[in-house]
Amino acid sequence: MTTQATAAPQALTTLSEEETMFRDAVREFAETEVKPHVHDMDEAAQFRPDIIQKFFELGLMGIEVPEALGGAGGSIFMATLAIEELARVDASAAIYVDVHNTLVNNALLRWGGDEQKQALFPRMTTGLLGAFALSEPDSGSDAFALQCRADDKGEHWELTGRKFWITNGAEAGIFIVFANTDFSKGYKGITSFLVERDFPGFSIGKKENKLGIRASSTTELILEQCRVPKSNVLGPVGQGYKIAIETLNEGRIGIGAQMIGVGRGALEAATQYVKERRQFGKAIAEFQGIQFQLAQMATDLEAARLMVYNTARLKDAGMPFVQEAAMAKLFSSQVADRVSSQCLELFGGYGYSREYPAEKFYRDAKIGTIYEGTSNMQLNTIAKTLLK
Repeated sequence: MTTQATAAPQALTTLSEEETMFRDAVREFAETEVKPHVHDMDEAAQFRPDIIQKFFELGLMGIEVPEALGGAGGSIFMATLAIEELARVDASAAIYVDVHNTLVNNALLRWGGDEQKQALFPRMTTGLLGAFALSEPDSGSDAFALQCRADDKGEHWELTGRKFWITNGAEAGIFIVFANTDFSKGYKGITSFLVERDFPGFSIGKKENKLGIRASSTTELILEQCRVPKSNVLGPVGQGYKIAIETLNEGRIGIGAQMIGVGRGALEAATQYVKERRQFGKAIAEFQGIQFQLAQMATDLEAARLMVYNTARLKDAGMPFVQEAAMAKLFSSQVADRVSSQCLELFGGYGYSREYPAEKFYRDAKIGTIYEGTSNMQLNTIAKTLLK
């Protein structure tokens, strides 16, 4: 009896040569170009414009955009690697790349017309930052209760309303704005528009003073009869609700990547610290209680990474991934919260000091359970898919 040899299955964390080179390049960039400025940017609540421009120069702002349109022609998995590596150093840096790629570029790639793509992507891969404007003062988890309206004026649309919690708002030059063109149709009146910063009637409002990801800008948008050309409608009129839902599904992968990056950064900082900190005549890393805590943190983090990587691979393969994305976003944000909290405690009193990295990882991790769908909304999505 003969047996036929079969190839050993590859682990989800196994990278191709191209993916490895890309990840290593982003890691080096994060260490040399971003890390030296993280503390100062967090204190000032201001991200350095020169680093944003370097994101573009390094090709990080068009990862999935075809080469013919100025992008890298890569995959969501490569975007995941980039976001994770940046978040390991600074969650604020990661979210600039995340929102631009997984929300703005993604929506334009899937729903934009050829003329829109040809006009915008050469700019959006070289210097024009994007933002995704869905949330409003009274529509958060209930996103389709939005009150921003769009009035058809014949040759153009007029948008009136306010948007809240808009990531990248202070620096972005183009915004995907969701407004209702016909409230009698409910959520089926929602339409998405490509709004540029210099359009008449558009302005940036209040910038939020936040607990975490402080260097990332989060702002209000004010639209006062903002004139938007008919050619700037993204997708069919009345299909904005579908565009929002499907775009946020991919966005959850990006947030998952950000959270495993934050968790990695916290774990690495804690591991280094316990080797150096001495109590009772030896490094605290020699105590079994400390070792077990680190082991649990590493195990939880690896499980979260596998979930995020698996979801990205599914998406790239064109397979269903909605439930997996919700699970990955939910679990990775929970793990980042736990790991960063434990990291802070391992630093002891120093963990509570702003001179050490632990407290920043802790503050940055919390947003993962809130934005791009709260943990309860992820549970709702998972439950619905289970009960279908």
